[in-house]
Amino acid sequence: MILYIAEKPSLGRAIAQAFSGQQQKRDGYIELANGDCVTWCIGHLLEQAEPDKYDPVYAKWSLQHLPIVPTKWQLVPKKNTHKQLTVVKRLLKTATQVINAGDPDREGQLLVDEVITYCSVKQAIIENAGRLLINDLNTSAVQKSLQNIRANKDFVGLSTSALARSRADWLYGLNLTRAYTLLGQRGGYSGVLSVGRVQTPVLGLVVRRDQEISNFVSKPFFEVIATLETQNKVTFNAKWQPSEACEPYQDEEGRVLSRKLAQTVVNKTQGQKALVTDYKAQTKQSPPPLPYSLSALQIDGSKRFNLSPKAVLDICQSLYEKHQLITYPRSDSRYLPKEHFAQARSVLNAIKNNVPSYAGAVEKANPALKSKAWDDSKVDAHHAIIPTTRTRAVASLTADEAKIYQLIATQYLMQFYGPHKYQEQVAKIDIAGGEFIAKGKTTLELGWLALAKSDNNKAEVILPTLTKGEPLQCIDSQLVEKQTSPPKHFTEATLLAAMTGIARYVQDSEIKKILKDTDGLGTEATRASIIDLLFKRQFMQKVGKEIHATDTGKALINALPSETTHPDMTAIWESNLDKISQRQMRYEAFMQPLTESIRLLINSSQQLDTNQFAGLKSSKPTGKKAWGKKAFKKKT
Repeated sequence: MILYIAEKPSLGRAIAQAFSGQQQKRDGYIELANGDCVTWCIGHLLEQAEPDKYDPVYAKWSLQHLPIVPTKWQLVPKKNTHKQLTVVKRLLKTATQVINAGDPDREGQLLVDEVITYCSVKQAIIENAGRLLINDLNTSAVQKSLQNIRANKDFVGLSTSALARSRADWLYGLNLTRAYTLLGQRGGYSGVLSVGRVQTPVLGLVVRRDQEISNFVSKPFFEVIATLETQNKVTFNAKWQPSEACEPYQDEEGRVLSRKLAQTVVNKTQGQKALVTDYKAQTKQSPPPLPYSLSALQIDGSKRFNLSPKAVLDICQSLYEKHQLITYPRSDSRYLPKEHFAQARSVLNAIKNNVPSYAGAVEKANPALKSKAWDDSKVDAHHAIIPTTRTRAVASLTADEAKIYQLIATQYLMQFYGPHKYQEQVAKIDIAGGEFIAKGKTTLELGWLALAKSDNNKAEVILPTLTKGEPLQCIDSQLVEKQTSPPKHFTEATLLAAMTGIARYVQDSEIKKILKDTDGLGTEATRASIIDLLFKRQFMQKVGKEIHATDTGKALINALPSETTHPDMTAIWESNLDKISQRQMRYEAFMQPLTESIRLLINSSQQLDTNQFAGLKSSKPTGKKAWGKKAFKKKT
């Protein structure tokens, strides 16, 4: 009997539907016509054991026990899914072959592998296990995936990477949370001060942004705008470019802080003759933006519809599992396999059918165009989020489901429009010895931008055609006073963008070098829950759309060692976890130094001045993953 183990019931049902013949729905699985079976997990059926499973003494929170480092790791069944684990275990006893049908990502690989290992499956069956990768729950797509089952052992690196991540997060989160919660108690704080290798650097970003805004002192700066006239009486504006001699009067961003200097330029240039010293007009083009990854979709969903990252993920799961209108949503890829291009016409027709208002846009699309999105070298287990060929009118969806589906559909549709073409003009002008620059931009062909309504309303600046050496007249010069402004508070969209582009916040140049474009804080599947968790733990709060750190959040970040609150460490973690998945690093080479660094962090925490926690209002512990409701009650 071949046993297919899916990650969720919806995926299990989709796999079963891809087979013909009469099927029997059993309790927790489906028996196919030929006797093979399809069963499923319900997310993780197993979880890391609580510390007191290793030693009852750990039930009491005590600094002298830290760090807690298991010598032999234990998994235990999750209480609410124990029945399904029993079903899977029973089926595994009679299976002659096992197919891992977890979601096509790191966590999906592990959660099925760990069940197979936990149930003591024979080594020969483990060696011959298959891996079924499904990105689209529609029957035809699942049938195609079933024709391309790979060897599960090819993904051992991915599974080991997820295992290392799980254990490292347990070590880091449990030990540091216990340490700082107990230290907080000494200062009079009665709540749980949870620490995590991802959540804490994210909170650190917010705290430091808030502090930067709080400490910001606005200063005036000055610009000079000249109005120039050609011999044909055509006018345009140009902006003064301060010379090197002006550097003593500028800030680090080159803004002139001296009103007197700027006024001198105004007086010197007003009514003077001018000369074009250089003029360039270049035709440029921009390709369509790539289809969505989950993070990119969450950012746009937040910006356009004020939907939280978690709300966007939940909507995507519904569109994928319930409606089967989009491909696998927890994807970090923005590229598509070349073989998928053959389905382009079918996908476009589905969009046209599902969203009648898009009929005109689909008719104008060119299905023969192949954008840079189709690139096999940038696609691994899963690809970008795109619509499926399934037809279902958006009128049958909820309002938010329809909005997100249309975002995904529009982004896909853009791939079949030409590039946005425009002319860019740059003129350098000398006025009384001072250099001024004028810039213009003219659209030649809208291309894909015709579909991007929000970007299509920007006023264009059109310069007259000029020639080098052409004389002009400066008919007016104006001093423009502006104020320096602080950085903006994070919103859910900008915080998510910061998490995905974390290299911008890494100070160490050597660490920057090892970061890839796809590296970030957390994963596509966890970033939304991390932001949501920080709200629930009352370390952050929303003020309108802005995210502000609470007093407790600020106190925690200020109490922790700097390396725990900056993204550098976790960026290195993610880089190393990626190396493990690629079999370029061994599990032990990652875990051993990490364990030692936790030991050092615990030791250094003993020097903390705990008075900073005095008077803070504590939040109620929420769940074991906050290290957490059960454990917190047992501490002293």
